[in-house]
Order: sequence, then C-alpha cells, then structure tokens
Amino acid sequence: MTDMLGTRMVADDRTARQIFEEVMSNPARAKFGFGERLAIVNVDIQNAYTRLDEFKTAYETDPRQIDHVNHISRLARNRGMPVIWTRVGYHGTAADAGVWGTRSDTPDSLQNIIYGSRRHAFDDRCKIDAAVDLVYDKRMPSAFFETPLQSLLVWHKVDTVVITGGSTSGCVRATAVDSLSRGYRTIVPLETCADKHESYHFANLTDLQLKYADVEPVQTVVDWLEAR
Repeated sequence: MTDMLGTRMVADDRTARQIFEEVMSNPARAKFGFGERLAIVNVDIQNAYTRLDEFKTAYETDPRQIDHVNHISRLARNRGMPVIWTRVGYHGTAADAGVWGTRSDTPDSLQNIIYGSRRHAFDDRCKIDAAVDLVYDKRMPSAFFETPLQSLLVWHKVDTVVITGGSTSGCVRATAVDSLSRGYRTIVPLETCADKHESYHFANLTDLQLKYADVEPVQTVVDWLEAR
C-alpha cells in the first residue's frame, strides 16, 4: 500500500473546545501578527444578540465581553485609530433582507430586526463615541459587505483589523474571512466574541486560528495598544 501524505477526515471523541486548546497550545504555529496601524471592528453588539433578559436570539459566552470591547475600543480611539461598530437591521417591510430573510418569519426572525427598533439598537453597555466612532448598518454577515468599511480602512492606512462581537460562527467569521481576503492582518480577541453553543464557538475559533486570523487573548491587543 502506498504511504499517504494527506489526511482522511478524523473522527474521535475530542470536543471542539479540546481541539481548540490543542491548536492554541502549539508553539510552532506562525502568526500574522500586528502591523503598524489597526482598526477595531465591533460586529453586531446589539440588543437582539446581547440582551438575554429581553430576546430569545441573544447569547453570552464571556460575561465581560462588552467590557473588553469597550476597553480596547477606548485605547484605539485615544491613539487616533478607527473604531467601527456594525449592527444588523432592515426596512419595516424586510424588502432589503434578501434570501437570508426567507427561512422564517416570526417576531424573533432576522429580517424583523427593524431599523430604529429595540432589537436594532446597540447594547446600552457599549461605550460608543458618536463624535469619533463610525457606525454602519449591514444586511449580510460580513461587516465588509456593502458597507464603506473597506474605503475607510484604506483612507486611515490600516493594515490590521481586530474583530470583536458575535456570532463567532456567523458574522465574526464572515468578517474575518473578508478581512484576510482583502490583505489585512486579522486578529480575533478570544474574550470579545460570543456564540450560542461552545461547539460552534470553539470549532470556528479553531478554523479562524488555523486559516484566517490570529486568535489571541484580549490582553495581547491591550498590550500592543498601550505600547504605541
């Protein structure tokens, strides 16, 4: 039998969390690292996804997620680096939701996050500086899709994109893939993203770490910014 160099799909008893921890513990894994100038992109930290006391669609992973997001956003802002907040929202008729809004139609459905509604609003805990920060509404998973984000990053000479928010398996992942595809060093601080189930969360963090981004403790981003 000829020796194989490739891998047949592995099936074993490890959890997604265990696989993630094994990947993260590999000291030989090369990193994209930081460049010279970063932007913080906070993805969909809005009531529909953060307020466990109000909405079925909300979820929490690290209870200090928003504190961490606010901290690195403040550090970046104080150093003249852009901070961007995105949120999902649609017209009252959901005419702009596209095929993504066709799977269900209940009060909790995606396409019923209506502009100006409580579900559309950012979580009150978010410290957004309206005089400086940029706020983009989006209709699809990636923060890059049909928003001004790319041109903003070019104008500000950004080479590194730090992505926070939710969900890890959805809009954070989509934004990270688009970020790398556009040539940006991409960093996902571990404590700043969230998902509904640890399986989705850690499986996607593993995939991001192996392919598209550096998954780092938020303190790594804090240290980099404080040293600027």
